[in-house]
Amino acid sequence: MTYLLGISAYYHDSAAAIIKDGEILAAAQEERFTRIKHDSNFPVNAIEYCLKEAGITPEKLDGVVYYEKPFLKFERILETALAYVPFGMMSFINAMPVWLNKKLFIPKQIDKHFNKKLNCPIYFTTHHEAHCASAFYPSAFKEAAIICLDGVGEWDTVTWGYGRGNKIEIKQKIEFPHSLGMLYSAFTGFLGFKVNSGEYKVMGLAPYGEPVYKNLILEKMIDIKEDGSFRLNMEYFGYCNTDYMFTKKFSDLFGRKPRKPESRLSRYDMDIAASIQAVTEEIILKIADYVYKKTGLHNLCLAGGCALNCVSNGNILKNGKFDNIWIQPASGDSGGALGAALAVYYKALDNKRNIILPDSQKGSLLGPKYSEEEILEALNKFNAKYKKYNSEEVVTKVIARYLAKGKSVGHFAGRMEFGPRALGNRSILADSRSRYMQKNLNLAIKKRESFRPFAPSCLEEDVEKFFDIKQGKKSPYMLLTQPISENMRLELSKEDKNLKGLNKLKACRSKIPAVTHVNYSARIQTVSKEVNPRYWNIINEFKRLTDCSVIVNTSFNIRGEPIVNTPENAYKCFMFTDLDVLVIENYVLVKEEQDKIEGSEQYQKQFKLD
Repeated sequence: MTYLLGISAYYHDSAAAIIKDGEILAAAQEERFTRIKHDSNFPVNAIEYCLKEAGITPEKLDGVVYYEKPFLKFERILETALAYVPFGMMSFINAMPVWLNKKLFIPKQIDKHFNKKLNCPIYFTTHHEAHCASAFYPSAFKEAAIICLDGVGEWDTVTWGYGRGNKIEIKQKIEFPHSLGMLYSAFTGFLGFKVNSGEYKVMGLAPYGEPVYKNLILEKMIDIKEDGSFRLNMEYFGYCNTDYMFTKKFSDLFGRKPRKPESRLSRYDMDIAASIQAVTEEIILKIADYVYKKTGLHNLCLAGGCALNCVSNGNILKNGKFDNIWIQPASGDSGGALGAALAVYYKALDNKRNIILPDSQKGSLLGPKYSEEEILEALNKFNAKYKKYNSEEVVTKVIARYLAKGKSVGHFAGRMEFGPRALGNRSILADSRSRYMQKNLNLAIKKRESFRPFAPSCLEEDVEKFFDIKQGKKSPYMLLTQPISENMRLELSKEDKNLKGLNKLKACRSKIPAVTHVNYSARIQTVSKEVNPRYWNIINEFKRLTDCSVIVNTSFNIRGEPIVNTPENAYKCFMFTDLDVLVIENYVLVKEEQDKIEGSEQYQKQFKLD
């Protein structure tokens, strides 16, 4: 047996993953344990969990794999600083302490963590090699084209190639500073959202505006070729030589200062979001078309942070060049930990690859699961009032009844998801048929901006009844945006058709309005009975009660925190928000029956939104 532990750390969203003979046993982000969103520190807790789940001690490991090559990345930082002398030197000097103490000496960090108990080699992959491996090897494709798009690894920002059997070959790349991820992040910062965190807000905001600045961006900021390759005009971007993503010239081009965080969103902001989203979609679609033309392959695998842009992913599917698309659920840096381990197992060690259907990612349900003893310990700590049901069959029916009555349910069961999407096991669930549910969930429970859309979870076998998706296609990881089907749409009044900006939220556009975005799209999750039977049973029972096999699914967390991991996390989130019901495995808790806990009133006051 061969055990390999993959690690990503020190940039964004640290994680660990462990495989045994190519089988993915466990994977988790460090943030879920420390409760520090996008925790980039060495993933001490995630490593401990992975070893525990695998049932081994560090001495049993056959290899530890780090997801990039530190010296190559340091070379890029040094060369960039020298290229921008004297302006880049201050950023370089500020970065040196963490590089000299940690980032350059990863083997030392790993040995220190394991107290020099390792009896195995330490491997390194490149950043994009890890991403590409995370996309191809867990897929069910014997051969596939592969595209990786993100901010930057060592030097690469975009790579494409193909995978066949147990081998991956990279054919072309785009290098720093020309980066689609950096471009999108610059606009994220300009719009007042947090870089490396708020990009999905820009994507969600885009449909409220019009892409009126698209041509301006294409004319001044970026030169795009027919094959999707591009070059940025670096006069508008500051990330090479400052601590800022964009320059004054960037702001001057749009005739305004950056939006202040948390300030009111204007039509101008919405148009900016729509414009950069349109540019991004054009680039990604051109790259995909070019890769299809060059490889002639009908399967496509995607990874890298930009692969979380589900609108672009949906466009690739709709475009029809590729018959099948598989996207790594943890497409960002956290997935690099998994990809690094897989890359060494298959490419470096030349092991045979076994194809598993529907994929070998196991629904991305790769995190911790908690025992009844641990659940009761957490609930009793808060003197929680609960009712236990003896069977999962009964509790799923209870959940469905609450949902059918319009109640919001925090659902905590089974193993935690790996990646940014909650897929049913650490989710807040609600009735998709309610026209007020989106606003209520955003403001009263999630404590976030009212424009943010929610994803639908739909029974896999019923997806074509509700969404305009190609026959037989699936979206198990909530990474494809597709239109609401025509038969589900409602005719808008003349007044509703004329609504602009956030006022578009006032219109009821479909029979499932809580998951229908203002442009009639939805970020779909198809739920399989084989992959997640409990979650499938909840939706199936909801269908029996309502004749609707679609429910709202959003991540189980409060604003500014990662998705809940432990039963205690779940209970606090339940009590600190206006959630109606909490379900932890077979334990059901109703809000009105609970005593207030310390901190709940302060939290509500702190995050009260208009």
